[in-house]
Amino acid sequence: MNEYGSKIYEYVIQYGTKIVAALLIFIIGKWFARLSSRFTEHIIIKAKVNKTLASFTRHIVYFGMLTFVVIAALDKIGVQTTSFIAIIGAAGLAVGLALQGSLANFAAGVMLIIFEPFRLGDFIEAGGASGTVEEIQMFSTVLIAPDKKRVIVPNSKITGDKITVHPTANKF
Repeated sequence: MNEYGSKIYEYVIQYGTKIVAALLIFIIGKWFARLSSRFTEHIIIKAKVNKTLASFTRHIVYFGMLTFVVIAALDKIGVQTTSFIAIIGAAGLAVGLALQGSLANFAAGVMLIIFEPFRLGDFIEAGGASGTVEEIQMFSTVLIAPDKKRVIVPNSKITGDKITVHPTANKF
């Protein structure tokens, strides 16, 4: 029984410290990811960039850092992480190819928010539609047509075409 007790003690010492270290890496890393993502959002909002973009960026920063923290914690335990990194890279490539059109709309939405060729309340002609801008979203822009119909135009169509902004009397 003494022989088994000493073996168990050796395993607890050997693996227990690794598990405790991995838990510390995870807890501190998660705290740092949350702190960094909030700081990033605060800086973006302070720069007077759209709150939607700031919130989206905060989530991207948080989950990107959390992925790194999980991989570091698993590596500390002794799990081979090279296959995880390869899987994450392959998944990123697959998602990027699958969402190619959506990513183009997202990038166009970011450009519309940053460069502001038009604002809420402007009457515009863009992307084959015309109307008063009700909302600029991440992937599309919502217009209210003169006949009161709601028109949703993909942002890539707006940035890829001519934009005509008509002067309006009513601004939001």
